[in-house]
Amino acid sequence: MMNSGRDWFLAGELLASGLSALSLAASESQQQCLIRYIQMLEKWNKAYNLTSITDWRGMVVRHLLDSVSVSPWIKGPAVLDVGTGAGMPGIPLAVLNPDIHFVLLDTNGKKTRFMTQVKAELGIGNIAVVKARIEQYHPEQHFDQVICRAYSSLEKFVQQVHHIGEQNPSLELLAMKGQLPDTEIAALTGKATVAGIENLQVPFLDEQRHLIRLQILY
Repeated sequence: MMNSGRDWFLAGELLASGLSALSLAASESQQQCLIRYIQMLEKWNKAYNLTSITDWRGMVVRHLLDSVSVSPWIKGPAVLDVGTGAGMPGIPLAVLNPDIHFVLLDTNGKKTRFMTQVKAELGIGNIAVVKARIEQYHPEQHFDQVICRAYSSLEKFVQQVHHIGEQNPSLELLAMKGQLPDTEIAALTGKATVAGIENLQVPFLDEQRHLIRLQILY
């Protein structure tokens, strides 16, 4: 069932409350942009099957607030979002951090077409959309951070982005996880060091969320 006009009004209220709980500043236009993004996601989802979460509350909490909960650790000025899917966390983070440039990387053509349309319709100028496998992506651009959300094991993440860090040995990796992945962290011995583990509190979500910050060992 499609969300109604009143649903989207309530979605805006919930988003504002959640951003306040996260102590994240967002202008009215930024908040409207975030709501328009999930409205587009709902519309395109019917044909493109972009997400299994389609109710307005779930989209605000699990797509928007979950994505922007890591905003305090985003430094930029250039961030690569690997396996971004329909644009998360990259698009919500880009909306709240207009001075940081985000490259959104995914192999799925339907999802990259959707993100390209989002960029055009919503006028999000600080994102670039790339359809490629991370192993075959060799950008000339220098990245400061690489982020992923529910993407792969930490070991595989480090292995796949290893070549990105060759341009910048101080590259920071940010892996968004649910429960603390102790076994995955232990498997990183000799491959990467854990620079920090952040316990994320996503408003209105009674589930564990963690951000694992890593430095690749060369």
